[in-house]
Amino acid sequence: MEWILLVLAGLFSGIVGALVGLGGGVILVPAVLFFGTTLALIPNITPQSVVGLSVIMMIFTGLSSTLSYMKTKTVDFKSGFIFFIGSIPGTILGAWVNKGLDLPSFNLYFGILLIILSTLLLVRDRLKPVKWFVENGQKKTFTDDKNTYVYGYPIWFAILLTFGVGFASGLFGIGGGSIIVPAMILLFLFPPHVAVGTSMFMVFLSSIINSITHISLGNVPWLYTIPVIPAAYIGAKLGASLNKKLNSETLVVALRIILLLLGVRSIIAGLM
Repeated sequence: MEWILLVLAGLFSGIVGALVGLGGGVILVPAVLFFGTTLALIPNITPQSVVGLSVIMMIFTGLSSTLSYMKTKTVDFKSGFIFFIGSIPGTILGAWVNKGLDLPSFNLYFGILLIILSTLLLVRDRLKPVKWFVENGQKKTFTDDKNTYVYGYPIWFAILLTFGVGFASGLFGIGGGSIIVPAMILLFLFPPHVAVGTSMFMVFLSSIINSITHISLGNVPWLYTIPVIPAAYIGAKLGASLNKKLNSETLVVALRIILLLLGVRSIIAGLM
């Protein structure tokens, strides 16, 4: 039973993560915690082990998505490397802080983060893009079939921002895309498809560092990676393919609601 649940969680995490650039951990972590701790359907699940499982999964969802987005030339590799450099120390610090969290604390803080993320997704279309970062940073251009986009950022600010993203990623086992994608679009004026593709490239790189740290801490339940990894890899391929064909706004609306509900449930579980 637990393997069926893990396959479904991995597949859905891969699809949603690749479609909107989230990485998938923001779906996998609450799903596995719910099945494992609330319903007791997955044995030996702790906040540390589910984070370890999530970061291993995101190596493969990030790789699968990056390979797909490379074909459409929507990955800004230089920006991805810069964001990755900023995230490294934050990722390591977050993983070390994670080992001191008990289940109620993890649920409470993770629930707060989910509500913040759902709010970001809710208001991102209503916020006016900030042009200061482009005007005072390194400028880039991207041309698709219809438009030419100018985007950019000061490198120092990008590194500072991705340090915080890396910390959240290491602490909660999320890919960081749920934070960085809205920032790339609103602050750095990235074209949405380039933001998603570049985000998944950064998720791939940062998940390698994240995984090494969690492996060294003994947080990875290796048996559970067997059903999750192939399911997530296939799901990421499907999500990246759908991203090219569909307007993802319908899914983003659903995701806002899901994250909000998961966040409220997680906070209640942490307080109770």
